[in-house]
Amino acid sequence: MSKKISTLIQERRSVRKYDPNFKIENEEILEMLKEATLAPSISNLQPWEFIVFINPEAKKDLRAIAYNQVQIETASAVIAVLGDKEFYKNIDSVYDSMYEAGYIDDASKEVLVGNAKKAYPYAPEEDRKNSATFSAGLAAMQFMLVAKERGYATGPMGGFDKVKFSETFNVPDRYYPIVLITLGKENAPAYQTTRFSIEEKVKFI
Repeated sequence: MSKKISTLIQERRSVRKYDPNFKIENEEILEMLKEATLAPSISNLQPWEFIVFINPEAKKDLRAIAYNQVQIETASAVIAVLGDKEFYKNIDSVYDSMYEAGYIDDASKEVLVGNAKKAYPYAPEEDRKNSATFSAGLAAMQFMLVAKERGYATGPMGGFDKVKFSETFNVPDRYYPIVLITLGKENAPAYQTTRFSIEEKVKFI
């Protein structure tokens, strides 16, 4: 039986120790990513890309870039989440698809496409990267919850050389790395953490 989302949120922890002999089929990883990308994104332009590391040699190269963190090699896979700073190039294909699916009519499509093309291609690159990072972060978090629901452990990693990552794995200039997510079967429980009381972090006005 599937767990309630609140239970998954409470039980999810960032895992660093994995069973190196445990494998997850590529098809299942694709299924999880498909669910993850149902997350909302800026104007539904889906400014994310993923590189899935499963090959031992590729993971070895990635480990060197990620400051020698061992979980890179012991995890079943490592998902690199990339942002798309030129997501405005998706405008036509996204809204054509929505129109063909019957979700929007001609008039709505014209307005949506027109507004998007007036705004995003001319926005500063930093603003576009901020929007892409935010959207990709939503998909990344959703992926970790989907994995937890299937019984897998994950661990987000921001500690890696992003410039060297792009150089080593020939990432086109349009994309930039945001986070690595290790995926697999935990070999030891993650340590527990604490949080500030919610009253310290919330203000009602």
